[in-house]
Amino acid sequence: MEKRRLGTTDIQITPILMGTWQAGQKQWVGIEDEESIKAIRAAVDAGITTIDTAEVYGNGHSEQVIAQALNDVPRDRIVYATKVFANHLKHDQVLEACDRSLKNLKIDYIDLYQIHWPSGSFNTEIVPIEETMGALNQLKQQGKIRAIGVSNFSRPQLEEAAQYGRIDSIQPPYSLFWRWVEKDVMPYCIEHNISILAYSPLAQGLLTGKFGRDHQFDPQDNRAKNKLFQGENYERAQQALEKLRPIADRHQASLASLAIAWLIAQPQSQAIVGARTAEQAVGNAKAATVQLSPEELAEIDAIGRIVTDHLDENPVMWNW
Repeated sequence: MEKRRLGTTDIQITPILMGTWQAGQKQWVGIEDEESIKAIRAAVDAGITTIDTAEVYGNGHSEQVIAQALNDVPRDRIVYATKVFANHLKHDQVLEACDRSLKNLKIDYIDLYQIHWPSGSFNTEIVPIEETMGALNQLKQQGKIRAIGVSNFSRPQLEEAAQYGRIDSIQPPYSLFWRWVEKDVMPYCIEHNISILAYSPLAQGLLTGKFGRDHQFDPQDNRAKNKLFQGENYERAQQALEKLRPIADRHQASLASLAIAWLIAQPQSQAIVGARTAEQAVGNAKAATVQLSPEELAEIDAIGRIVTDHLDENPVMWNW
């Protein structure tokens, strides 16, 4: 799989990243470690060598599962990205969290270390970004991390963080059906050469087309509270999927591959895609082979707006 430069670093990432929230099991239904391990290994074998996780995914469990899956893969073949949560943003907490992640992943440095949510999220204590960035810069100087990223930051928050150190990536929710990042964050990222690592590029599975009009989620499934799966938003999504199917068929590709291919063709953009099974992981990798013409990209863009033009002004995907 062709690789891309992460921000201004010399780190080479794949345009499709393996997302591992589900490997942590928390907030997911029916996930087994054995299946997660097979999925991670299959992703790497298929060319997806950039793996994204976080300390909060199962309180380190996702990181531990990744370590099991990749214990015999040469370190320089994999790019590891993980995150420190919003309750660990004080200077010493960041250092301690990094050490825990290194131990969980069984590696001696993290390629990309990210602030998972801005300070104050989920009623956490407010910590000045200068303090957090100071700790991250220290970790970088020590060689424990190679690059700094942020996740779920607004443009003003990104700009403030960038005053205290080099930010090489941002991780926002971004898909054909959820496009807030294009309004303010993307122009800044283009200007400052910051990689966009999009999570939920399949809108939590909606863009796969596998959920019918009458689908009901288990109340424990986090998707039950996702705005895109509710009411008129869900109905518009079904209409858009019907229009996308002929384009996918033209390329002998799945709807999921089409949605990922569209996203990784956008400026600065890569897609973090989770997989429950090895089969799904291999399917995700196939998206890198789908070549869309400028006309097709414009056509897909217009179809996506059937959904996005009607969303409310709150850029948070979940109704918690």
